[in-house]
Amino acid sequence: MGSRLLNIQRRAAEHGRLRTGYTDGKRPVRSATWVVTSHSEEHVRTAAELWGGEPEQWTPLNSTIAQWRVITKASSIEALITPGDPLNQYNEMWSAGGCQRRCDGETELLTRQPCLCARQFGEDWHQQPKGRVCSATSRFNVMLPDLSGMGMWRAETHSFYAASEWGGMVDIVLAGTDGRGFVPVTLRIEPRQVVREGKTKKFPVVVVELRGVTPRQALAGPMNAATALDPGAAGQARAAIEAPRPDYIADAEGALTPDDVGDVYRRANAAGHLNDQLIADLKEIADRKKAEAAGPDEDGAYVVEVVTATD
Repeated sequence: MGSRLLNIQRRAAEHGRLRTGYTDGKRPVRSATWVVTSHSEEHVRTAAELWGGEPEQWTPLNSTIAQWRVITKASSIEALITPGDPLNQYNEMWSAGGCQRRCDGETELLTRQPCLCARQFGEDWHQQPKGRVCSATSRFNVMLPDLSGMGMWRAETHSFYAASEWGGMVDIVLAGTDGRGFVPVTLRIEPRQVVREGKTKKFPVVVVELRGVTPRQALAGPMNAATALDPGAAGQARAAIEAPRPDYIADAEGALTPDDVGDVYRRANAAGHLNDQLIADLKEIADRKKAEAAGPDEDGAYVVEVVTATD
C-alpha cells in the first residue's frame, strides 16, 4: 500500500445531501419523503429512477449556484454506515452572515462561553420558537450503495428528538465495530407528534435502523463489505447453514423401490449434502431394495428376465 499524508484527515468527497424538506419559491416546506440534492445531474437522475420523482434544477436560498434535486416518493432509503464516526452534532444558530453560534451542549465554541440558550431559557430551551435559540443540528454521513461514485451523502436534521436517537444508535454500533467496517442501515422518515400546552404539533423525524442484519451481527465486530452490501443474501446463507440436515439414510430405508432411493439421492445432491459415505450408503440400500424386488411374489413365482442370443 502507498503512503498517506499524516497531517491531513482522509475523507471521501461529498456527493450531495439527503433532505427532509425543500424550498417552494422562498418558503421552506417539510417533506414526508426524501429530497435528494446534488451538483451532479447524473446522481439525481439515478435517484429519481430508484425512488421516483422528477429531477429539476434548483438554486438553494442565499446561493447563486444552481444544483439538481428530486423530491422522491420514498420515505425509506437504503444506506451504509462507513468506517469511522459518521455523526457530527452541534446546537447551531445561523443567519445570512453565517454561523453565529455553535455549541456542544455545554460550551459555545465560537465565544468559549457557557451554553447561551440554556443560560437564557433553562433546560427546556429547545421548546422556544425557531430563530430565538439554536437548533439541534445533526449531520450524518452515509454511502448510498445504489448510486454511482464512492463518495458520501449527508443527511441533516434539526430535530431535537432525532439528535438523541441518532446519537444513541450510532454509539451502539460504534461500540460493536470500533468504527471499522460497514453497517447496512435504513434511513426512514417517520411522522411524529407531541402535545404541548394543549396544542398538537406534528413533525417528521428521521429514524436510523439496522437493515437485513440482527443486533448480534452488527455488534459482533466489523462486518465484511460483501455482507453489508447484500445482507439479505447473507441471511439466507446463514439460514441454510443452520437448517436441520435431513436423515437421508432413514428416508432411503423407508423407500419402497430403488427408484424412490434415487429420489433421496437427488434431493441430497440438490441440497449440497452428498459425500462419499452417503453415496456408498445410498447405493447399498438401493441394491438391497433391488434384490428384495427380485424375490418371489405372493404366489411363489419369480420375475425372470428373458435374454436372447442376440442380447
